[in-house]
Amino acid sequence: MKKRLIVIGGGAAGFFCAVNAARLNADLEVIILEKTNKILSKVKVSGGGRCNVTHACYDLAEMVKGYPRGSRFLNKAFRQFFTTDTIRWFEERGVALKTEEDGRMFPLTDSSQTIINCLITEVNRYGVQIMMNADVKQIIPGVDKFSVLVSGSPLLTADYICVASGGYPRKPMFEWLSTLGHSVEEPVPSLFTLNMPGNSIVALMGISVEHVVARIAGTSLQQAGPLLITHWGMSGPVILKLSAWGARELATARYECVVIINWVPLFNENSLREEMQQIRFRIAGQKLANKNPFHLPQRLWEYLLEESGISTDLRWADLPGKEQNMLIKNLCVKEFTVKGKTTFKEEFVTSGGINLGEVDNNTLMSKVVPGLFFAGEVLNVDGITGGYNFQHAWTSGYIAAKSIAGL
Repeated sequence: MKKRLIVIGGGAAGFFCAVNAARLNADLEVIILEKTNKILSKVKVSGGGRCNVTHACYDLAEMVKGYPRGSRFLNKAFRQFFTTDTIRWFEERGVALKTEEDGRMFPLTDSSQTIINCLITEVNRYGVQIMMNADVKQIIPGVDKFSVLVSGSPLLTADYICVASGGYPRKPMFEWLSTLGHSVEEPVPSLFTLNMPGNSIVALMGISVEHVVARIAGTSLQQAGPLLITHWGMSGPVILKLSAWGARELATARYECVVIINWVPLFNENSLREEMQQIRFRIAGQKLANKNPFHLPQRLWEYLLEESGISTDLRWADLPGKEQNMLIKNLCVKEFTVKGKTTFKEEFVTSGGINLGEVDNNTLMSKVVPGLFFAGEVLNVDGITGGYNFQHAWTSGYIAAKSIAGL
């Protein structure tokens, strides 16, 4: 009699667990249960439909810095299956990856369908079964087998279960797992953009700045990177990273805070004041509006001049001390009031999930229920944008598969 593994969840982690378990143990019957009528839906839309497979970081200590929650857990897990293993796994199956300047890695085809096709090919190769519209209501541990209650289907049995159901936005949605004895870290949103209703900055929607430093007033939260101004406020990698690291603090503050932007991160207020003297000497006769010495987008530069009470006709030589000080402040420590957040397209993830202390990070098996495994976002692990969350999905899915295949 073949032993049976049921994988709950037809996303990246679930598929990776299923195909690797079936590949590593030919005597294993593997079934994926997906509660919707779509498989790999997040893979499909990730990276604007290109699928940000992983992040081109080959140093373990550096890679774990991309995870606001779960870095210690992944420090061990990555020793079993790391970025290099992901790249090799896909390349061995005919999917070459390319690296972009910011470290994100995509298939050469620039199409997420390439990744989906690869995983479906593996499903077919190893005879993995997929049940759609299979909403799991309850897992019942038995003496030597699990029973799985699926809405509208006969009771299923399994020797092993891997839960790869993804994150949930509210704690009660974890109840079918907490009844097994697992505790759950309160889920809160991560990777979101910041709303600034009524702020004049939104008139600059579409403008991006290559490098800024953004911090949240009254906290130690600070990030650097590209910023995008949107019709509702601010987005871009620097804001998404800030939201990931500040997910819990921002949730507690009901997404009301003050963000301080340094548009010229090579300077602080003191060093910029010294630089201003040099600038005024060099281009004294030129108008401020026409000569932007910091290479900021022109519309942003004009906005900062207006915010500083500086006329567009004013020459650098004639800039009064009061207005100069205001310009320095607006360049280095410009404050923006945040009221609310917006989900960032398909990159949305949830911070929170199954308590990591209850899961063996060498095997991904539950310490509470033997034979029960976890993979992916259902765990209290989340990464910043840029391929980090997919890498966790591949790693956790693979370790769970290897552990189950060896039992």
